[in-house]
Amino acid sequence: MDKSSYNVKMPLDKVRNIGIIAHIDAGKTTTTERLLYFTGQVHKIGEVHEGAATTDFMEQEQERGITIMSAAVTCFWDYNGSRHRINIIDTPGHVDFTAEVERSLRVLDGAVVIFDGRKGVEPQSETVWRQANKYKVPRICFMNKINLIGGSFENSFKTIQDRLSNRAVAVTFPIGKEQQLHGYVDLVKMKAYEYKGVDTPDLNEVEIPEDIKGIVAEHRERLVEMLAEQDDALMEKYFAGEELTLEELYAALRKGTLAGNIYPVLGGDSRTAMSKTLLDYITICLPSPLDKEAVRGVHPKSGEEITREVSEKEPFSSLVFKIVNDPHIGNLSYFRIYSGKIDAGSYVLNSTKGIKERVSRLILMHADEREEVSSLSVGDIGAIVGLKDSITGDTLCDEANPIVLETIDFAEPVVSQAIEPATKSDEEKMSEALGRLVKEDPTFRVSSNVETGQTIISGMGELHLEIIVDRLKREFNVSANVGKPQVAYRETIKNIVEQSEGKYIKQSGGKGQYGHCWLKLEPNEKGKGFEFINAIKGGSVPREYIPSIQKGVEEAMKTGVVAGYPVVDMKVTLYDGSYHEVDSSEAAFKVAGSMAFKDGCRRGTPILLEPVMKVDVETPDSHMGDVTGSLSSKRGQIQGTESLGSGVSRISAFVPLSELFGYTSELRSLTSGRGSASMEPSHYAEVPRNIAEEIAGKKV
Repeated sequence: MDKSSYNVKMPLDKVRNIGIIAHIDAGKTTTTERLLYFTGQVHKIGEVHEGAATTDFMEQEQERGITIMSAAVTCFWDYNGSRHRINIIDTPGHVDFTAEVERSLRVLDGAVVIFDGRKGVEPQSETVWRQANKYKVPRICFMNKINLIGGSFENSFKTIQDRLSNRAVAVTFPIGKEQQLHGYVDLVKMKAYEYKGVDTPDLNEVEIPEDIKGIVAEHRERLVEMLAEQDDALMEKYFAGEELTLEELYAALRKGTLAGNIYPVLGGDSRTAMSKTLLDYITICLPSPLDKEAVRGVHPKSGEEITREVSEKEPFSSLVFKIVNDPHIGNLSYFRIYSGKIDAGSYVLNSTKGIKERVSRLILMHADEREEVSSLSVGDIGAIVGLKDSITGDTLCDEANPIVLETIDFAEPVVSQAIEPATKSDEEKMSEALGRLVKEDPTFRVSSNVETGQTIISGMGELHLEIIVDRLKREFNVSANVGKPQVAYRETIKNIVEQSEGKYIKQSGGKGQYGHCWLKLEPNEKGKGFEFINAIKGGSVPREYIPSIQKGVEEAMKTGVVAGYPVVDMKVTLYDGSYHEVDSSEAAFKVAGSMAFKDGCRRGTPILLEPVMKVDVETPDSHMGDVTGSLSSKRGQIQGTESLGSGVSRISAFVPLSELFGYTSELRSLTSGRGSASMEPSHYAEVPRNIAEEIAGKKV
């Protein structure tokens, strides 16, 4: 296979678009590296800890040994006499970069979930599993690192069944434990294989060892039973005591995985020839673009539902899922094609924004290598050079056949920092660089504090903002000073305000200003956001002024009445008002809407909300008391503890984000460097009154 060309046209049923997802440090990037090695795409294995992994091409990734950006790579695998094209996206595991996982899952057809065989299901494993459920992504599981001390396939497999799904079923079983691991039993074929050490591609068939025959038979029985359930004819055959053929078992395994009824689980050390077996199961179990339902969308003008079949003959439709700023060629827009084809040099419609964009060049990506191609078609994941206004979540389609596909939802940022250029010459460069980074990253925001004139950057965590500031310096040559991290508080009201009046009348010589409205304010369900209801009867407010009232309310929501933070989860009903034939204007009604909203908020028992994190701490049992005491002192609510064996326990708690800055260092000193914590945003909760007053005081 000539590695220099990835633009090999394949029948769609031989294409797999997959993601590798997991908790941080489970071995995603290492596994991706081995898949590339065993498929012949790389001839030297890049190690993460040496900073040489193919998919970790950013300097920060190489230095820190973590994945920050999801990277796309292509490889080819021969299975059962036919060649398959596998497009892999290696995603980050750190919760601060969860948007990378979210956007990748939106455009992928299947996923491999990697687990650390010493720990099984970890907090971020649950998060990525939920994200995959949300997008109905079929997946297979790989229990990695069971060759290390404390590695146990059975214990880790049980955590998947208990915490994620009882539909998980083993399809391989390891031979040997911990450092003696040297092979596996394929439970579908009922054959055993062994390998000689790391990176050796040879798998040799051997007898199933006597000492594991009993447990292998149990796993095999459960597997066959679950596969028989996938098909009535197989069920009858199974109950009649007949042997199911290998073809029937594989067909049932594929059918069950695609339907989300089965999650096949493999286990081993991904640095060995076990990765070849993983490649086999990726082609056996995970969907091709043809296995996915026709993509659904709506017509941008009429709103009627439209479907597009997975075919090159259908009109072109695609979704932009990532923007990358490239210093040499400008914006690279990664996109997934759901129907039709696209040619370089053509024009497409961005139906989300209603604008035309020119596709100057088309590129196939292999991590940071690029191959220019003349066209891409259905099922391809590629990148476009030259789009000016398209951003993540936008639909690109055929001008004559417009469609808007479902966009991607991202979490709101929870941490903010003030940032200022180190020198006068950095000032202009900084605002341009921040603009580019905002376009790239949907969870990164930039705003200005009107009172102080400061620029505020907001993101998903301390590490997220640290990487942003680091990228400003390296990629854009901008030096910046940052303030202490601040929490992204929100405001809302607790009580319903039935009547709130906004009246704006200004008379000064010539034409005056007149706007008058009555609003009803109600707290909305958590996470429901802002709803505006027009309940005007009899034209007491003319129709053309109603959008202005809504605009006034939305602007007023940007700064609440408790401490000036944005207001969330509110339902506002406009039910009455009055107007003046001559003096009324859109501007006057906008002011009236803003006044009525502010007044209503003050009378609706306004409260301050703070982000609360779900924190999981792993600590030696000897330090349990210190760790739980520390979490409680941070207003933490302990949710439970569980023993992980070997004298280590996991404590789960909900802790306000404001109490967690610098917690990693504190935990290290509490546990003599042996404790580790992971945290992810959970929900917003009311701030206790004494703390709310303190925050409001600081803000004034």
